[in-house]
Amino acid sequence: MAKPAGRIMGIDFGMKHIGVALSDESRIIARGYETVNWNGVDDTWALNRICEIITEMKVNAIVLGKPTRTDGTKSETEAKAEVFGAKLKEACGIEPVYKDERFTTVMASRYLHDCNIKAKKQKKVIDQVAAEIILQEYLDML
Repeated sequence: MAKPAGRIMGIDFGMKHIGVALSDESRIIARGYETVNWNGVDDTWALNRICEIITEMKVNAIVLGKPTRTDGTKSETEAKAEVFGAKLKEACGIEPVYKDERFTTVMASRYLHDCNIKAKKQKKVIDQVAAEIILQEYLDML
């Protein structure tokens, strides 16, 4: 059976930054796309920007990182990510698939460090790279 085509968006949800990554149309490779900044309270702008990206890039599926604690219990950020996911579905019409994202930011930081990216520059892209890792792991599962 052929794998469905169309871009998938990966989201690394955070309380200040939301990393966004996109797959290619063949759903093989994930690439960091943008970091959406927000204030952790009013997510209207962030939701609107993500919906714009979905429309512009013809995204038809979303993988939203679920920041579960390392002991498996639900964190406050995980609960907020689920609320954000519900709002995203309402605003953009796509139900997100949730994926465990434990350690993706640590992995992203190590990757950027290994690439000799200075700490100041890492801050600008680390959330995108974490979203890329979430999405690539999901694509590999497909």
